[in-house]
Parts: sequence; structure tokens; C-alpha cells
Amino acid sequence: MIVEDVLLVRGSVKWFDPVKGFGFVVADTGGPDILLHANVLRNFGQNSIADGARIELSAQITERGVQAIEVLEIEPPVNTGEPALADFEDIDPAIIAAATLEAARVKWFDKSKGFGFANVYGKDDDVFVHIEVLRRSGFADLQPGEAVAIKVIDGKRGRMATEVCSWESAI
Repeated sequence: MIVEDVLLVRGSVKWFDPVKGFGFVVADTGGPDILLHANVLRNFGQNSIADGARIELSAQITERGVQAIEVLEIEPPVNTGEPALADFEDIDPAIIAAATLEAARVKWFDKSKGFGFANVYGKDDDVFVHIEVLRRSGFADLQPGEAVAIKVIDGKRGRMATEVCSWESAI
């Protein structure tokens, strides 16, 4: 759909590399891949996005192809029937569901190790963040110092994130 030279697109993230600073989206309606630049994603409040995440965005056709100009909505990748994270197996699902979003800052995250830590504002405890929680939340990576919103429970590894959201979700 074209509205004043702006396309409203719904699709899936083909891939996104935060180191390179860009990735591509495949529109549900087909057509060429849509360039998603890191700055456009940052304006939405995220520094990364998981492959397969659903996305709604505004895009423009340029001489260099179709480019995203604004991210409107992101949904994490669909759960493909993967088993629950082992860290949460013995925890009552009601406890996980009752966790509230808290503003936090990423201490460090190592994608190759598959985990990292964040600190909730006003609290000294580190919060463990597993890469699978990150992926299921729609992120591919986190950067040190990045502001996020997290849901936290007490688990096997101490305080653990059950969900990670963009900073704007905490406001």
C-alpha cells in the first residue's frame, strides 16, 4: 500500500547484524528485500532484532532499493514448539507471568557465550540474561550500557530475566 510515497509493510526479519549496522526484511506481500538500518531500529528503542521476528514498518522506494524509514511494531519470533528453557522448568508459570517490567541497563552480554548480565535501576544485584530469553523476546544481541526493560524472577541462577523489552516499554 502506497501512502504519499510511503509503503506500510508487514513482514519478517530475514537477518540483522548489529556489527554491520543493517539487515533485511522480507515483506509478506513479496517483492524486493527491505533494508533495515541500525539507526531506524534504534529510533524504535532497540539495537538488535532476532532473525524471524515479525515487524511492521514504513518504507520508501529509493534509487538504491526499498529502505525502512520507521519501525512501528516488533513481535518476537514465533515459538516453534521448542522446550521451555531448563532454567524455568521448576518455576511456577504464574510466578513468571506475574513478573513486572523493570528499567535496567546491560552490564555485559556475550553472544558467543550465550548469556550476560544487567542491573535493574536502584538495585545492586546482577540479573542473568540468557540468549534464549533474548531471542524469544525479539532481540539478537545486547550492548554494554544499553537501556532495556526486563521481567525478573528469582531462579536457579539467582535473579534471572524472563523477558527483555525495549527501553520505551518501561516508561
